[in-house]
Amino acid sequence: MASEDLAGALAAVLGGRGLRVQSYDSGPAGETPAQVRLRKNVCYVVLAVFLNEQVSVRPSGPPPRPPGLAGNPGGDRGHARNSHRFLDEVLLIQEAKKECRGSWYLPAGRMEPRETIVEALQREVKEEAGLQCEPLTLLSVEERGPSWIRFVFLARPTGGILKTPKEADAESLQAGWYPRTSLPTPLRAHDILHLIELAAQYRQQARHPLLLPQELPCSLVCQRLVATFTSVQTVWVLVGTVGMPHLPITSCGFAPIEQRGGIKMAVLRLLQECLTLHHLAVETKGLLGLQHLGKDQTDGICLNVLVTVAFRNPGIQNEPPKVRGENFFWWKVVEEDLQSQLLQRLQESSVVPINR
Repeated sequence: MASEDLAGALAAVLGGRGLRVQSYDSGPAGETPAQVRLRKNVCYVVLAVFLNEQVSVRPSGPPPRPPGLAGNPGGDRGHARNSHRFLDEVLLIQEAKKECRGSWYLPAGRMEPRETIVEALQREVKEEAGLQCEPLTLLSVEERGPSWIRFVFLARPTGGILKTPKEADAESLQAGWYPRTSLPTPLRAHDILHLIELAAQYRQQARHPLLLPQELPCSLVCQRLVATFTSVQTVWVLVGTVGMPHLPITSCGFAPIEQRGGIKMAVLRLLQECLTLHHLAVETKGLLGLQHLGKDQTDGICLNVLVTVAFRNPGIQNEPPKVRGENFFWWKVVEEDLQSQLLQRLQESSVVPINR
């Protein structure tokens, strides 16, 4: 692959468009990467945050009933006065499952085989909240190793009717809009508080471009690395050489050590194969893109991740660390637009966070 082909590949990944996964450069020692199968060796979860930030006419008459208690999320609004209030509400559902019945949570659930990530999100929201929806952007990815990954979206409703207690079923008891500062209790878990704040912050000031999953097939849980080394205003990117030069791909393993260490273990494993890491600082900054298809039993995902490599004691080091072997090399990014994009994404951490 010529330099212009590498530039095109990097531009596609930076733009969230992704690239097909043809092979991988690093796999877990002594473990043949298994075909990924939902509900067998992986679990993907989708979760949606809906924010109601519309200006609403303030009702006259008696105070409205608490949201969600009788199907109308704002209660009976009565006749309008000539005043307004700014809604700052989040959509919650009341759980029906035996182990958490009556508690409140964001709409969420496990993906089913043969679904795309967006299809799973839309199905779960319809089942639990009664609404059709459109995902706006991925907000974060959470993982407990490659066998459990949750995709958190900011979304907006596009239709449907909010679920009332009369429509309670095995999926949920009801749904309702609640002020962010006054959520109903009990919550099923407090992990959603951070996600609600993350969504509110994104709506106020977006840290990363809008990002949605790309429907590209993959048979493994893997990561494509945009591994960077920077010096002044110069950026180098690590490139794999086996076959045509390409952005390197590392396959995640399912052995206990990789499960405990999380998906970052696969990144460190690949870098350890070509760099001497004891004098280097390696950091996964976050996600540039997400690839998954879910059709034809291709349940794997590819996370396109932005990684930084730096000397622990930089001194006057202006060149990237030496690469061992012939399977990788540092490619100096000379295209001004790509260089400025990379520097901006690095300096502003303009990526989807990956949390453990």
